[in-house]
Amino acid sequence: MLDYDLHCHSNVSDGTLTPTELVARAAAREVKVLALTDHDEVDGLTEAEQAATAHGIEFINGVEISVSWRSHTIHIVGLHIDPQYPALVDGLRAIRSGRKHRAELMSESLARSGIGGVLEGAYRYAANPDIIGRTHFARYLVEAGYCKDVRSVFSRYLVKGKPGYVPHEWAHLQDAVSWIRGSGGVAVLAHPGRYTAGRKAMGKTTLQELLREFVEAGGRGIEVVSGSHTPPQYAEFARYAKEFGLLCSCGSDFHGPGESYRDLGRLPDFPLECRPVWTEWEKAAA
Repeated sequence: MLDYDLHCHSNVSDGTLTPTELVARAAAREVKVLALTDHDEVDGLTEAEQAATAHGIEFINGVEISVSWRSHTIHIVGLHIDPQYPALVDGLRAIRSGRKHRAELMSESLARSGIGGVLEGAYRYAANPDIIGRTHFARYLVEAGYCKDVRSVFSRYLVKGKPGYVPHEWAHLQDAVSWIRGSGGVAVLAHPGRYTAGRKAMGKTTLQELLREFVEAGGRGIEVVSGSHTPPQYAEFARYAKEFGLLCSCGSDFHGPGESYRDLGRLPDFPLECRPVWTEWEKAAA
């Protein structure tokens, strides 16, 4: 089992635990190296690092950047970033500004379907109002009795063709990777298995085109072991890593107890052919 968890979220974005609580849970589950990768936000990193020091955990500064690529929304994780890097700070600020406008449009869409007061309800779940997102809307819709749990919200609302869905233009792939690289970090394609499932799934050819563009932009890694991947997908994305010369990353994508595919830590080990992403910064340190 891996004792690295390089993808998780606190309530600084759309998780339910504070950075301190998140680190304490990771420590209890025997995580030795942890990256906090909040969506489009780095404000929780200092608190998380302090908590990690107290628990004897090696802490990695991270972020998860929302990206629009063709007709798809994808996510790029940045690991070992400098959160003060000006281009990264400015880019994330611009993304957060767009989130607020999208939230207003989502609320209007739901109101037209007879579901009112959702924006105010969603903001009650957003500890950081700059990072208002679909998960906050989903939690309110569960509270209001429209669905039994957060996952079922996404099958009835907030996705294309359903009430509450609003198309949005996030960062460009090249920009997101550039911000991460410029800050000294390693850019990782997050949970690729989520892009190959569902009604708007990428086919194999499209995924390969994405990976090619990602590598050309300076991307260095791909999540092989993810909380949303199945064991056959570990092997599948390990093969893509080898084909495109990418390092392999791992993370639970934990958001909160009862809401995530997998809890923090205790992730299955990589397939044998994988080169772990942490070799990148270990090599730099040496």
